Parts: sequence; structure tokens; C-alpha cells
Amino acid sequence: MAEENSSSSETSVDTTDLYRGAAPKSRPDISDTCQWLKVASERLSQVRYVFLIQIEDGIPSASQRAALEYSDAVLMGWPDGDDPHLQKLTEAQIADVMEHSGCVEKYLRKFRKAERDDDSEAMAESLIRVTENVAQIRKNFQPDFLLPTFAEIRRVVEEEWNEDMAKIAAPDLKGARLRSGFQVEGVADRPHSAGAGSGSADAHAGAAD
Repeated sequence: MAEENSSSSETSVDTTDLYRGAAPKSRPDISDTCQWLKVASERLSQVRYVFLIQIEDGIPSASQRAALEYSDAVLMGWPDGDDPHLQKLTEAQIADVMEHSGCVEKYLRKFRKAERDDDSEAMAESLIRVTENVAQIRKNFQPDFLLPTFAEIRRVVEEEWNEDMAKIAAPDLKGARLRSGFQVEGVADRPHSAGAGSGSADAHAGAAD
């Protein structure tokens, strides 16, 4: 019975924190450089998913939306480890991949802390940093593959976000104008009061004559 409970606890994974469950079995074999490529994509996919769960119930800010779009762009068309078009790494490139992999782990820790603090903006910032380092890892294996920068993604997303916010604000502004117009019309739409006042003035003028 004890063994069954132990096995169950090992296989149980918190769906809001998947990268923790995947981390122990994702340590790459240094002798197999393609393993670094696989682990990089796993790390980014897991962090992206956790972040998506975090913000899905609200309206994401422009930076949060851009962080998601950036991770999507870097993961798009991710190659398999046995892809014949992958470049064989030099010693310098292997060192570069290992350095960026270390940065990924560092920002993963920051991401986890931000998650515990329920700080969505800090999570977005960490996701961006993880994505940047994963992009550099991929660049070593696919030097000719065009990868967008976060600045490029953010510029496009901010334009779309501003348009979306304008659409949300437009009905409220229209409603305010309608309410304001109703009040003005309510004041102007009182001909009997105005007429009574005018008629009374005319009557007094006639009496004075």
C-alpha cells in the first residue's frame, strides 16, 4: 500500500505548475547536443502554458499578450532532434547553448517566484526572458531560421491592443453621449413651460398698453 501511494505521488503533476513535474526528467545528456534543443522547447512550452492559465480569466495587458505571442513565434515549426537540416554544433556553439540553457533555468526560478506571488506582470517578464534564451538556443541549430525579436512582436501587439481597447471604450462613450443627450433634450423638451412663461410676459405687456 505504501508503495502504491509513493508511486501515485510521483506521477501526480500540478496542472498549474507543469514545469516543476517535468524538470527532474528533462536534464539533457551533454553528449547529445540535440537533447538541449528538445529540453529548451519543453521548458518554454510548459512555462507558456502556466502563464496562459494565470491570465486567461482576465483581460491581458499589452505586455502580457506580447509575451505569449513572442513565445508562440519562437516555438513555431520547432524542429525534431533528428532533423537533417540541423547544424552540427562547434565547441563554441555548444558552450553558447549551455550558457543560454543556464539562463533559462535562472528565469524559470524567477517565474516560479512570480507565480507564487501571483504577479502576472513579473511572470510575463520572466516568460520573455526564457523565450529570448530559447530563441538563441534554436539559433545555434538553425542559424538561417528567421526569429522575430520581442520588440517587433510588441510593436504589432500594442497596435492591436490599442485598437481592441478603443472598441471596448467606444460603446461606453456612446452610452455616455446618449445619456447626456437625453438630459439636454429633457430640458429643451418643455415647450409648455417656455410657452407659459412667454405667454405670461405677453399678457403683462398687453396689460401695460
